Amino acid sequence: MERCARASGKVILLGEHAVVYGAPALAAALDRGALARALPADRARLVLGARSGAEGDGSDAMRAFAALRASLGAPPLAVEAELEVPAGSGLGASAALGVAIARAVLLAVEPELSLAAPEACARVLAAAAAWEGVFHGDASGVDAAAAASSGCIHFSRTGGSEPVRLERPLPLAVAVAGPPASTREMVQAVARLRARRPEIVDKAVSGVTALVNNARLCLEAGDLRGLGKLMDLNQMLLSGLMVSTEAIERACDSARRAGALGAKLTGAGGGGCVVALAELEPEPILAAWRAEGLACFAATVGAAEPA
Repeated sequence: MERCARASGKVILLGEHAVVYGAPALAAALDRGALARALPADRARLVLGARSGAEGDGSDAMRAFAALRASLGAPPLAVEAELEVPAGSGLGASAALGVAIARAVLLAVEPELSLAAPEACARVLAAAAAWEGVFHGDASGVDAAAAASSGCIHFSRTGGSEPVRLERPLPLAVAVAGPPASTREMVQAVARLRARRPEIVDKAVSGVTALVNNARLCLEAGDLRGLGKLMDLNQMLLSGLMVSTEAIERACDSARRAGALGAKLTGAGGGGCVVALAELEPEPILAAWRAEGLACFAATVGAAEPA
């Protein structure tokens, strides 16, 4: 029987780019992301919204699907998937697709398997990493970890993912502040900066590590004002890495003037989305963004479910 699998989109509260170099990051899973369904087939096929591909067509999507299936040891399957978040905008769309498709493949091949079992979770994350590798190269893994989670997580490349206890929910507002940018290109741009000026990037990584550690304390204490200030400081460091844009800075400024406790880009930057933290209701922030013609939505993040 065909079963639908889901995965979450995400925002990075603090830590993008620095997480590639070993710093921790804090990510929050959204209540929208990706859906996928898988059925047996003679030849592998993949339908992503209005786009479709078949085994051997040479597309990135089919190469990623082949890598995912190889990781799971799965036979040819026909998969239909759809996104609930914009692609390439810092909301973890690619990872959400990878996790949702991996879950759908496992449900089709091993219907008796519980996706909540630790072994299944590990296999899904490995398959999603293989999927992500085609699109983004050496991805940090934070997007896939958030896509497979709920609530808020603390992530590092060495320590993996763990749920963060939230003293109170996080009222967030998310806006698309610019056209999509390539995660691979933005990560490579920071790598080139590090090759030329290692002291700049290494200092930023050290600074982000301190911000993330303090932000986790704020989350656990329910100190949203403190968290917002730390998000603003993280945005300053991201600007110093030259991954912000004028449109992102305008959206952050507009959010703060509308009452946001903090605002920053989320994801690789160069375009894409901004996330803002509200004290109570995000509607004033959303109204300010809509007045500027920005597409936006609200999200409330609660406690993560135990792994």
